Amino acid sequence: MKIIGLLGGMSWESSAEYYRMINEQVRNRLGRPHSARSVMLSVDFAEIETLQHQGCWDKLAENMCTAARQLEQGGAQCIVICTNTMHRMAEQVQNTVRIPLLHIADATAQQICRQKLHKVGLLGTEFTMKQDFYKERLTDKFGLEVLIPNDTDCHTVHKIIYNELVSGIIREESRQQYRQIIQRLVDAGAQAIILGCTEIMLLVSQADSPVPVFDTTAIHATAAVDWALADEQ
Repeated sequence: MKIIGLLGGMSWESSAEYYRMINEQVRNRLGRPHSARSVMLSVDFAEIETLQHQGCWDKLAENMCTAARQLEQGGAQCIVICTNTMHRMAEQVQNTVRIPLLHIADATAQQICRQKLHKVGLLGTEFTMKQDFYKERLTDKFGLEVLIPNDTDCHTVHKIIYNELVSGIIREESRQQYRQIIQRLVDAGAQAIILGCTEIMLLVSQADSPVPVFDTTAIHATAAVDWALADEQ
């Protein structure tokens, strides 16, 4: 079993889900009492959030590259960035280490394409929804058409993530707001919804959407296990 390198803490609420899912899947596939071989470096999300909202992406890239090198030095054989937004610097991170980076958007798009869907709604931070790094990868590499909410809805999705979900706060009112936003994306033609922030799965699930939901946290965790066990099964 290869060693998974988890770059977490963004936020730890979702990183804990990664750790749980990865270990549960290894146990289920290999039997009890197996667990995953992994190394996690967890950052202080307060520092990350401040730099994100200040637009200091070069500094963030520098921090992520340093963390990735530390994971590699610690024995990791791949890098899993446990957040969608920080894949903005995925290319820089990959270029700074000799081990593979398992990209969250690639794993998600592959599952969407297997279901022969092509028009998807994307929920996430405003950085993920409005900047091009994520949408363009889905479009250019996989041929998907990506819809995002209107500006008001984008702000609502973003605010709930940063004000509530990253701190583990789950409110029924917020779930209802997400349901309404999902419905508006479906009304605009979305055949599926990407939960493109690793905390969103704490709030909504398939039960909250009339179309298929792709939970990037679960998908990414599964991709990491598939990679780690490729020679074991």
